[in-house]
Amino acid sequence: MPELPEVEVVKRSLNNKVQNLIIKKVKINDGKLRYYIDKKKLRKTIGLKFKKVERRSKFLIFYFNSDIIMLVHLGMTGKFFFVNKKNTKFKTCFYYNINKEKDHKHDRVIFYLNKNQKLIYNDIRKFGFIKFFNKKNIKKNLHFKSLGPEPLENGFNYNYFKQHIKKTNRVIKNVLMDQKFVSGIGNIYANEILFLSKVKPSRKVKYLKDLELKKIVKLTKKVLKSSIIFGGSSIKDFSSSNGKKGSFQQHFNVYGKKGEQCSNINCKKKIVKSSISNRATFFCKKCQK
Repeated sequence: MPELPEVEVVKRSLNNKVQNLIIKKVKINDGKLRYYIDKKKLRKTIGLKFKKVERRSKFLIFYFNSDIIMLVHLGMTGKFFFVNKKNTKFKTCFYYNINKEKDHKHDRVIFYLNKNQKLIYNDIRKFGFIKFFNKKNIKKNLHFKSLGPEPLENGFNYNYFKQHIKKTNRVIKNVLMDQKFVSGIGNIYANEILFLSKVKPSRKVKYLKDLELKKIVKLTKKVLKSSIIFGGSSIKDFSSSNGKKGSFQQHFNVYGKKGEQCSNINCKKKIVKSSISNRATFFCKKCQK
């Protein structure tokens, strides 16, 4: 599942490609996603202009020149393709190389735009969704109601962290991945943040020192910003709309590196793998306490 950096790169790619383009026609090949697509509401976008795309946590929010808002979650395998007037197909997402023979099988919704261009929502496993709302009600939306602060914003800070963990007995990795605590962090980045913070993923948060809390906050922001700069990451092959591959996975310190030597210069231990809440967890026994 794409995490905050991947979705942020998708957002930027989409703004670069579809901003101010007008929807001329919509084709639904398969509306049976995580939730059924409301066909009537989808067709109301015909004639509207894309104004901007924003991100909240792992959600994409499409704004038009009307009161309609389109909310998209990519789920496990959702992605957008953009096709320009020369019929050149661009990735805006994170998966694998464009496959002209197979991709079309999983094209669920196609937006036909002016200038003979297209925006395609493609989803192999169909765990993503597309919903429509009135923009006046977006802040009350159930998908956003219980989300914690964005990790890159000022609201996610030491004081917030300290206050939140007063009454919890959970381990730090689960807290970082709790979308009600902080939104957008998933398994990959939780592993990386904790490695750089030198904190063992299974540590109970109530035992963390103030200096460790401050370090986790600081490095959360640093890791996510770095990943966005590198173009996002994926286990397979992320590419932004200009074809540039996401390369943050080349900078992973622990994720997916079971049995490899720790990247810290003065450490000769190997990265180990365990499971926390059924999620793969990678860490160094020497460097992380």
